[in-house]
Amino acid sequence: QVQVVESGGGLVQAGGSLRLSCAASGRTFSRYAMGWFRQAPGKEREFVAAISRGGKRRYYSDYMKARVIISRDNAKNTVYLQMNSLKPEDTAVYYCAANTNPEEIITTEGKADYWGQGTQVTVSA
Repeated sequence: QVQVVESGGGLVQAGGSLRLSCAASGRTFSRYAMGWFRQAPGKEREFVAAISRGGKRRYYSDYMKARVIISRDNAKNTVYLQMNSLKPEDTAVYYCAANTNPEEIITTEGKADYWGQGTQVTVSA
């Protein structure tokens, strides 16, 4: 069982930045595929970004790729999502996802085996 815990959400003004963190349990974190999703009120959960186990392959949604960077620190069992130039429409609960299959890339919900509880990001106008 892998536990995933997000942090770093909060209230920010439009145009501001936030860095979300996601800590995952397990001694083999370096073999996990990791990803970020978000869910806005009244909407379905959607893909934001994904990173391969070694960090060399990174994938982004079209609507956020110019404003976010996903990275990971395998020594700290942590993956990050740096978000810049935030807009009110980015307001959502942001979720971190993990898959213990090292060959996986989590670009859809079905590819995630483990989820965190989410962290709220609110962007004010």
